Amino acid sequence: MAARINKKRSFLFVSKVLGKHIPVNPFTPLLSGAALGLLLYQEMNKDTVDTGQMEELLNKAVHGLIHSDQAEQAYHDLLSAQLILPHPVVFIGFAETATALGHSMFNMFAAGASYIHTTREDIPDLESVVSFEEEHSHAVDHLCYALNPGLLSGTEPIILVDDEITTGNTAINTIRDIHSKFPRQEYVVASILDWRTGKNVQTYNDLEQELGIRITSLCLLQGSIEVTGTPLLRAGDNQDAAPSANVPVVTTYVQDGLERLAVSSRDSYGDINKAPYVKYSGRFGLESGDHKEIDQGVTRIAAQLRELREGPQALVMGVGEFMYLPMRVAAEMGEGIVYQSSTRSPIHPERRSDYGVHSAAAYPSAGDPEITNFIYNVDPGQYDDIFVLIERDVPRQRIEPMTDILKKLAGHKVHLIVLSPKEPEVEDAAR
Repeated sequence: MAARINKKRSFLFVSKVLGKHIPVNPFTPLLSGAALGLLLYQEMNKDTVDTGQMEELLNKAVHGLIHSDQAEQAYHDLLSAQLILPHPVVFIGFAETATALGHSMFNMFAAGASYIHTTREDIPDLESVVSFEEEHSHAVDHLCYALNPGLLSGTEPIILVDDEITTGNTAINTIRDIHSKFPRQEYVVASILDWRTGKNVQTYNDLEQELGIRITSLCLLQGSIEVTGTPLLRAGDNQDAAPSANVPVVTTYVQDGLERLAVSSRDSYGDINKAPYVKYSGRFGLESGDHKEIDQGVTRIAAQLRELREGPQALVMGVGEFMYLPMRVAAEMGEGIVYQSSTRSPIHPERRSDYGVHSAAAYPSAGDPEITNFIYNVDPGQYDDIFVLIERDVPRQRIEPMTDILKKLAGHKVHLIVLSPKEPEVEDAAR
């Protein structure tokens, strides 16, 4: 655990299987989502499921999550099952922490599934089909930009995916908003952790009775917690290890072959960024038929990044909500790779063996300088190379606060990787 700097909730479970606050084997968070997919398949095929197959796959998933060196094989074993649910479903992953978790759960199914993740990006060209608040969060507004207007308008079960359920209020707010616009009978709330007890469990039951719906909860770990004490209110920018000498930052535009969406974003100052988004990030909606396109794009990116590696140990980073594609790329970059993402969650760092966040570095977000982002648990010289993947171009002066931090952490070189539909190019090699 760690102390969250948030008046609404004073604690955070720092997950070893999520790929957010702690660098992990990239196959571990991919396996977390796949394991949740396996639980969903089992739930929806209660009467017809092959219990022997399910037991074997679940055992492999658990073993792979406990033993990270077995995560890759377990992940591939689960995917090779080519599971298909008995009827179509729509997955929704919660920003920012569960965007990749939801996507990897969706990716477990070979057909009949759709996916979208919520976002806090302000995209004036598009209209959010649903919006709701995450009551305990420092950033409460969730938006949902579905390019396909029919994505949520059917009656398919909706699968809400979050990393952790504590009170269940986020899921309840989401279900209420969706049900007021696109009513249906069945909702599933899937998470790595579920800490609901007592009245919070009853709240789901009450909502079922009120709306005439069914809510099913699925999780990898269930229990109860009690937290006491006063929240810490000051964010720390704590790099207590000696910084490395500044290393070069190399910016490379990597051709991924993926389709772009020509819409602009607007930040808190009203500034517009017209750089197009990657259409297949999950932010704008996906169908099972898009798996192949994404797989091919990932392989193209990873092949180019493998050529840039110079040391045996490398960290690959996603940025904020942009987690799944960098995670997949990291998984195809060879041995000695770990993955994590920057985050907007403010956490108090303390270097103790029983504490989840040992170091923290804060900087203004490249997408919106009004928002502070953080990099946790990366020590100077821990990795030879650090690769940061961003899905769209941003002005150099906006990304420099992040790269200025990273070039004091990398042992050899920082690679800023800008995904691009154009031919690869390299610049700023001496910066």
